[in-house]
Amino acid sequence: MKTSILTPARAAVPDGTGNRVAWLARFLPSGRGVVIGVPFLWLTVFFALPFVLVLKISFADLMLGIPPYTALARVEAGMVHVVLSLKHYALLLHDDLYVNTYVSSLNMASRSTLLCLVFGYPIAYFIARSSPARRNLLMMAVMLPFWTSFLIRVYAWIGLLKDDGLLNHTLMAIGMIHSPLRLYHTDAGVYIGMVYSYLPFMVMPLYAHLVKMDLTLLEAAHDLGATPWTAFWRITLPLSKNGIIAGSLLVFIPAVGEYVIPELLGGANTLMLGRVMWDEFFNNMDWPMASAVTVAMVLLLLVPMAVFQYYQLEEQARK
Repeated sequence: MKTSILTPARAAVPDGTGNRVAWLARFLPSGRGVVIGVPFLWLTVFFALPFVLVLKISFADLMLGIPPYTALARVEAGMVHVVLSLKHYALLLHDDLYVNTYVSSLNMASRSTLLCLVFGYPIAYFIARSSPARRNLLMMAVMLPFWTSFLIRVYAWIGLLKDDGLLNHTLMAIGMIHSPLRLYHTDAGVYIGMVYSYLPFMVMPLYAHLVKMDLTLLEAAHDLGATPWTAFWRITLPLSKNGIIAGSLLVFIPAVGEYVIPELLGGANTLMLGRVMWDEFFNNMDWPMASAVTVAMVLLLLVPMAVFQYYQLEEQARK
């Protein structure tokens, strides 16, 4: 007959492992910290650090050499001397070329954004009010241009807008015009290219807000005697305000610094910041001046956006 002897379990010997794990856990990021930290790390590496480098170059002076700008700090007799040059920023304010370029860029970007809103809102509204099965197909049609290279699509517009291009040939064949329309190498061609390229960026945020709108509000407005047009102005449009703002920012910000479309479709008199920065960087090899133009453009865009975001958060807090 087998017998078993039960012995009391040995007490755990404190070896300090638990304390070390707890000590390490204090320095490891939490799940929330990782989720927040990854985007911030991305922005730091790919936006903040390059911007700081460009900002540094903007305070230097032009120099023949590699790199083609002077150092901001130098050591002489054991002392560190920091020299910051502000002449490039002063030139931005006094040179008509740069002033007119900023005004022209803001003007063309604003008009392109307005045109995208005029054409994009009805498209987004139609898609949001379509059946669920049709919405997917229509949204795929909106995003379909992204499957092709942006540069190739802009080059395709050259063949369409030239004096002997497909558009003029078609209009002349059906008798709508008797002489070719001048669209290529004009501001009109730039607007066409801008609207075509950035229209999806306006449609998608508008659609995202319109599709989530409570349609019972429109039914209530109809029961109270409101016409469809009145219901749109009093209900649909105000509720889609955030979509309009988001879409406008997605179009306006890249449009201000656009280079490819004005270079390929615009004329010699089309002044855009992207073309000026390219000329300063690669044709004139004036990196400090190009950097000053870039920094001024970024501040011109980010400061109003930050102020707008601040007041928007204040308004939401009051509610």
